[in-house]
Amino acid sequence: MNHLNVKSLTFYGVAIGSVLLLFKTVTAYGENNLKAPPVIDGRYRLTLDTNLPSCEKADSLVLNMQQSGIYLNASLLPVNLNADTEPQLSLTGILENQQVSFSGKVDPEILCHHSNSQNHVSQSATMQMQLIGQGNMTGQLTVDGIPQTIKFTATKQPTQEKSQKLNSH
Repeated sequence: MNHLNVKSLTFYGVAIGSVLLLFKTVTAYGENNLKAPPVIDGRYRLTLDTNLPSCEKADSLVLNMQQSGIYLNASLLPVNLNADTEPQLSLTGILENQQVSFSGKVDPEILCHHSNSQNHVSQSATMQMQLIGQGNMTGQLTVDGIPQTIKFTATKQPTQEKSQKLNSH
């Protein structure tokens, strides 16, 4: 019982109290200031506001997004793409302050299908989107080789269960 003196008890009491106070402070800060980003991954149907200059009617598009925190990967696809094929994710982006920014490569054939076109070279593209509600976004798409900015609205599509896909085989 010689080692249980007042100095030792005071030291251990102050150390335990300091750790508890630090834990409480860090917890309060985290609860007040650290928020998870909204979940926006999934398939979005894009409705273009205007047709492209060289297109009579633009094809319907789907933006397929995958999310990991604030980081995003996406692909721009035609609506009628075979569901069994997994496209390459050619756009990378980030979610900051309710805004999504993408950059990457897009096949111009996806935007406007020309039966006589032989050129399938992907072109650089950037997308800027603003979250406007649960499952809805507005934005603009800029593609190298297309002189105008394409404005669009994006509406989240209902998710299809993968189990339905597996059960169909």
